[in-house]
Amino acid sequence: MLKFTRRQVLKASAAAAAMAAVGGCASKSTQQAPTQAGIEVEEWFKSVCRYCGTGCGVLIGTKAGKVVSVKGDPDNSVNKGTLCVKGFFLPSIHYAENRLKKPLIKENGKFREATWDEALGLMAAKFKEAIEQYGPNSVAYYGSGQSTVEEGYVVNKLFKGCIGTNNVEGNPRTCMASAVAGYLTTFGKDEPMGIYEDIEAADVFFIIGSNTAEAHPILYARVAERKKSGKDVKVIVADPRITRTFDIADYKVNFTPGSDLALMNAMAHVIIKEGLHDPEFMANHVMFKQTVDGNHEDRTWDDYVSFLENYSPEKVAPICGIPAEDIIEIARVFAAKGKNTMSMWCMGINQRIRGVWANNLIHNLHLITGKICKPGSTPFSLTGQPSACGTVREVGVLSHLLPGHRFIVNEKHREEVAKVWGVDPAKIQPQPGMHMMKMFEGTYTGEIKCMWVVCTNPGHTLPNVNRYREGMEKTFLVVSEAYHPTRTSELADIVLPSAIWCEKEGVYGNAERRTQHMAKAIEPPGEAKSDLWAMLEFAKRMGYGELFAHYKTNEDIWAEWRTLTIGTGMDLAEYKAYKEARGLLWPVVNGQETKRRFVYPDDPYVKPEEKIKFYGKPNGKAWVFLRPMAPAAEQPDAEYPYWFTTGRILEHWHTSTMTATAPQLAKIPGDYYVEIHATDAAREGIKDGDLVKISSKRGSITVKAKIGGRGVPQPGMLFCPMHDMDRNRLVNIVVSDAVDGVSFQPEYKISAVKIEKV
Repeated sequence: MLKFTRRQVLKASAAAAAMAAVGGCASKSTQQAPTQAGIEVEEWFKSVCRYCGTGCGVLIGTKAGKVVSVKGDPDNSVNKGTLCVKGFFLPSIHYAENRLKKPLIKENGKFREATWDEALGLMAAKFKEAIEQYGPNSVAYYGSGQSTVEEGYVVNKLFKGCIGTNNVEGNPRTCMASAVAGYLTTFGKDEPMGIYEDIEAADVFFIIGSNTAEAHPILYARVAERKKSGKDVKVIVADPRITRTFDIADYKVNFTPGSDLALMNAMAHVIIKEGLHDPEFMANHVMFKQTVDGNHEDRTWDDYVSFLENYSPEKVAPICGIPAEDIIEIARVFAAKGKNTMSMWCMGINQRIRGVWANNLIHNLHLITGKICKPGSTPFSLTGQPSACGTVREVGVLSHLLPGHRFIVNEKHREEVAKVWGVDPAKIQPQPGMHMMKMFEGTYTGEIKCMWVVCTNPGHTLPNVNRYREGMEKTFLVVSEAYHPTRTSELADIVLPSAIWCEKEGVYGNAERRTQHMAKAIEPPGEAKSDLWAMLEFAKRMGYGELFAHYKTNEDIWAEWRTLTIGTGMDLAEYKAYKEARGLLWPVVNGQETKRRFVYPDDPYVKPEEKIKFYGKPNGKAWVFLRPMAPAAEQPDAEYPYWFTTGRILEHWHTSTMTATAPQLAKIPGDYYVEIHATDAAREGIKDGDLVKISSKRGSITVKAKIGGRGVPQPGMLFCPMHDMDRNRLVNIVVSDAVDGVSFQPEYKISAVKIEKV
């Protein structure tokens, strides 16, 4: 274990506290993490931060085969040498006491150590047995936006092209699926057209459904710096809960949970009524659509204007719980002539049963004002994991996708991929596999006999989690994990020890389409191996070794994967280019990266005479959707009178499996808690620090009450951080597992609960 002196720990803890107070970012002068006493760095390696989808560049310092320091990479344009508090303590993730160093097999309810050969042999035997008896759709893979691109590509080929099942999902289904469907339905192509540089060119920021200060602190710091240095820069923050992101807001929009669809339609109403729209842009680049019985029907401008009459600020104000004049004001600020507007959003928009619609409405605001495809004007979805884009969205590690933004249901796409994979196109099933929630329901009902979970923790993160924990205990579960026990590995039949981060080589793809290479800096502990190695070994034991035999290096895998990107609009460069560069923005054509998509001269797929072309659509025009207000799956009632939501805090990430390895972060926030508004606390007879029971139709948890602090929910609303590892306090026990009917993303952000003093 990497050890620090007491003085170093105290100094680092003070630094962490200071960073948390100013948005969680370390300056260039304080960016270096503590090192072991008296040890100098021998060698530095270029890499990418292991946490969120921002994709900050880091330099990893090693000494005697150990990571002793991590600092921000000053040459990386994403973070320019800065790091957030989590990145500051990255060295600790390698040296946790619960690092798994040998394969484990469960016998009679207890784990015993095993060899790799024994574990993989048993795994292959169980998968073969299930496939032989029940068919290929009896097995499944559940992966992660934390795996490398190479790992995602190999496992997708193995399951979809060799085993012949599309039961392949990744945890970005929980966080980014609605953003994906939003981009696809509006523009015909997934992923943002803008880049982080738009922050420095924006005059107005519309941040909705995102606590950017805590979830994406480096980007928050860039917004704050732009506001500080720019002339008359305005920030609109819209969220049901007052968060640290509100600290830089000029306009604080504390709307009723689930009412943002009405809010954004009302903004569009004001924009049109006051003549702040851009008729010329719309005439050249926009069509109007309404979805009826699953079909996207044509509508006219007049239809759209008429539709919005139901969403005047006066009609919407009672629904949103904010004054009509506030809606009018933020609409004017968003659409102001001569100003560049950048929208940013995250889970508060996506984790909803109408998350796709909410994404569409953000895009609508940009399209009707023409504030798009130019510096500082863009709709930009923030991403939760370091390679949710590169490894899952781009490689296609979802049940309906194939590599290169291709689709399972498209025969031509299946043929293109099968040719590169060297398999019969008929091997790739023409129907999508089970989406995430259906897949885990399949473990409960018995449809899924075997499942492989890699680099993620669904036993903690799934909504209504106790139901699906029971399902995971029923199925033959293999878990590849760097740590043990986790809330998922404890349910497994086999646990495979994974190399983590700089213990292996790989590529990540971040939220701005930046593909970045990570060097291997150290060896993994004990017998831990990269997940890529395990995937290739499993492929051999399943009888498909010859289709993977030519993969001698990561570069070999990349070369094959890259052929599936050329000519698609997401062209990637050769592997060696990423080893040398601080990332490249795709599409990369003739060695040149693309900053802004769909616009000439940035995008090589747009001709000079076209100027702007949304080439994902047949006629090059984006779609403005008529999307009505729709309620959440659950509404507070007499029995469950409170809205309930969850989210991140600055110091931790996901299930805190990694961040809790740093003692300085592990003690934050202390005992986990539920935030409650002071008026609700007084009515319920609850004081700060009291134990309270939070209950929904699905179950209950007991936590401490917190009144005031870093976040303040509105009256009638409760908030819990998602990071607590205690199995009796998993917030997802109470969270709704209703899903969006288009993206199949769960509605984590809105559930109905009651609160009682214990």
